[in-house]
Amino acid sequence: MKLLRTLVAAVTLAAGLTALNAAPAAAANILTNPGFESDLSGWTCSGTVAAVSTPVHGGARALQGTPGGGDHARCGQTVTVRPGTAYRLTAWVQGAYVFLGATGAGVEASTWGTPGAQWAQLSTSFTTPAGTTSVTVYVNGWYGQPAYLADDVVLDGPGGAPDTRPPTVPAGLSVGGATGSSLTLTWNASTDDSGTVARYDVSRDGGAPAAVTSTTYTATGLNPDTAYGFRVRACDAAGNCSAYSPSASGRTTGTTTPPTGAIRYAPYIDITMTTPTLAGAASATGVKNYTLAFVLGDSTGCNPAWGGTIPLADARIIGDVKALQAQGGQVVVASGGAMGPYLEHTCGTSAALLAAYKKVLDTVGTNHLDVDVEASIDVVKVNTALRQLQAERGTTVSYTLRVQGQDYGVDPFSLQILQDAAARGLEVTVNPMLMNFGYTGSWGDAMISAAQATLAQMRTVWPSRSDAQIRRMLGVTPMIGRNDTGMTTTQADARKLRDWANANGIGFVGFWSAGRDNGGCPGGGVSPTCSGIAQTAYEFTGIFKGFTG
Repeated sequence: MKLLRTLVAAVTLAAGLTALNAAPAAAANILTNPGFESDLSGWTCSGTVAAVSTPVHGGARALQGTPGGGDHARCGQTVTVRPGTAYRLTAWVQGAYVFLGATGAGVEASTWGTPGAQWAQLSTSFTTPAGTTSVTVYVNGWYGQPAYLADDVVLDGPGGAPDTRPPTVPAGLSVGGATGSSLTLTWNASTDDSGTVARYDVSRDGGAPAAVTSTTYTATGLNPDTAYGFRVRACDAAGNCSAYSPSASGRTTGTTTPPTGAIRYAPYIDITMTTPTLAGAASATGVKNYTLAFVLGDSTGCNPAWGGTIPLADARIIGDVKALQAQGGQVVVASGGAMGPYLEHTCGTSAALLAAYKKVLDTVGTNHLDVDVEASIDVVKVNTALRQLQAERGTTVSYTLRVQGQDYGVDPFSLQILQDAAARGLEVTVNPMLMNFGYTGSWGDAMISAAQATLAQMRTVWPSRSDAQIRRMLGVTPMIGRNDTGMTTTQADARKLRDWANANGIGFVGFWSAGRDNGGCPGGGVSPTCSGIAQTAYEFTGIFKGFTG
């Protein structure tokens, strides 16, 4: 499902490398010892790292890190920053894989590249949210890869005296738009001496506030025929907040609309293969929802086809889907995957991609779409199409994404996809692929650790949502049995992951794949038709069937 060559291609496209051997740009650098001229002073490092005298990009020294099998030779430095301020982070690097980033409260900015033996510049930027006064800048390599070099690290940001005065208190708060489960609030805009109101905090019945950037807010998940009280305050980019407004109340109506049926568990199945059939797997296991992999663009371009070669309306496939639906089952259609051509590439505009998505859903008879991103995509084009699809049809959308490591969650490009989706109001399930990443210790624990790291990333993307809401947006998809790059998901690992998913109330579980869920090749290599370990038929399907959320 995920191959190293795909990762390399995506990394190269996403890294943003600039021209070679140029002098560092003049910048108001706030880092200590940015060129490692004073050895590692000011930096906190792990693994095998040193300041070396050759090769260097500028000055007399540069950082050299040699990753091991269980570490990536990271050096980091924590610096004081101003809230609500834009920063640009750059570094000159060499090596097979080099990562540069900054992390802090509400900050998760990173980039990576594969510059090889020539100096190239990595660059990323971020704006600190209100209340954030420090960030940690880091540079590192990749597990088990050759040594990397870094030099002339620059964190450039404007100075100036901090803002200490809050905005005015919001006025005119009113509550209306009642349904059985929601109320809509509006209020008048506040003013701030700095000219910018960064957000409004809405508190319901004295509870923890939800942050919004407009002067309207819809409170959802409420009980029918129940009164609620609300207050709102204004905060500027420096983190100064006004007093709360006087409380305003409203009451929900007496009925609530039940949620539409959600697919919580759907093993992936390679629908281009003739076995197993959807209906046959459902009859054998009682599991009636599956994720169909993969719909791609055919040889003519922006025209969906199974695996890029089998017509979308193929009688065998559509007949199998209808037989499953007749049993009360349903399918999620997955686009993308490890091989192309992606519809997201061959469809040149968001409108063309939207039409292709609609054609897929209409042909199959479902309203569930998964976009599996294992190569670079035009994020704006894809999210624009998905947002329009969701607005018109209420389509359930998930993103299946690459994992960078057990402690880091999804990779930087995947995080950018989610940040853009959130900015556009696109609701998604975030489905990290728990497979084929560097780890130490137990593989079962590593998968859980990667899922927890993804949750931490999601909290930065959707900061106003509760932990329970964030967990409900998370899915997990392991690869059963032998994985492409050496790890093995055993039955015990699967049970451990399932139990963690239940305990945390996450939203979705899948696995790759139903066609591999048999013991037809114990002790063998990685195969599309068996797990490569000793097991009974559909044993993993049965294990994950115990996921209740």
